[in-house]
Amino acid sequence: MLKEIKVSSRSRSQMVDITRNVQEIVTESEVKNGVCYIFVPHTTAGITINENADPSVVADILHETDKIVPWEDGYKHIEGNSAAHIKASMMGFSQTVFVENGRLVLGTWQGIYLCEFDGPRTRKVLVKVLAEK
Repeated sequence: MLKEIKVSSRSRSQMVDITRNVQEIVTESEVKNGVCYIFVPHTTAGITINENADPSVVADILHETDKIVPWEDGYKHIEGNSAAHIKASMMGFSQTVFVENGRLVLGTWQGIYLCEFDGPRTRKVLVKVLAEK
């Protein structure tokens, strides 16, 4: 069954840790072993897995992506949010995480993040958990 998480951002660029929300969906699914697919159906937001222990890592990621892809740079896209489209494409729109014993298989310091690049907005993240056969 496809589940949806609603995520609200508070700024133009923000990484929101959704690990707990995704784990709740895994738990509700009652799948013991399988795969969890996480997808963001937006063109100016992405999804990534990275460190969730030290918040300075998220700050550094956002800082560096702003340097690599500045908001203003002579883009031709009429809506004026080309930087957000580029950053979202760099992060990607989906992640796949194994499920073992009803838990997401993540490294000790890993978390799942919605990456907002055109906020503040309310986004949806789609999650599907499939059992091993």
